[in-house]
Amino acid sequence: MNGQAISMTGPAPDADAIEAIARDTIARLPAQFRAHLGDVVLLVEEVADEETLAALGIEHPLDLTGVYHGRPVGDKSSMDPAAMPDRIHLYRRAILDEWVETGVRLDDLVRHVTIHEIGHHFGLSDADMHALEDEARD
Repeated sequence: MNGQAISMTGPAPDADAIEAIARDTIARLPAQFRAHLGDVVLLVEEVADEETLAALGIEHPLDLTGVYHGRPVGDKSSMDPAAMPDRIHLYRRAILDEWVETGVRLDDLVRHVTIHEIGHHFGLSDADMHALEDEARD
């Protein structure tokens, strides 16, 4: 997917296409970040479920392109009880809606959403996330 533009004509990209861009993004991250992502589950779903939307105070499912479920790395302890694995959810229909509305390249948009959610995993600030996104683009 590196630099490959996906056309807005024809069938909409499927979940596999979105996941491929997200996995390529992760593969391009600096090694010190990738080393802490091995147990994080990446899921591409059509839209967020009602429970997630309600928890975030979001009314319309197309307003949420992605979400991180878990505890940031810095908040974890070896003494923590076993928990569900951390998860990054990307929401295909919301991503495609934003893609069409903004005209941003799909790979750039998916990269942005993926890195933003990874940033939550690491407890990063928005400025740190933008720097990480720039590194993953190179």
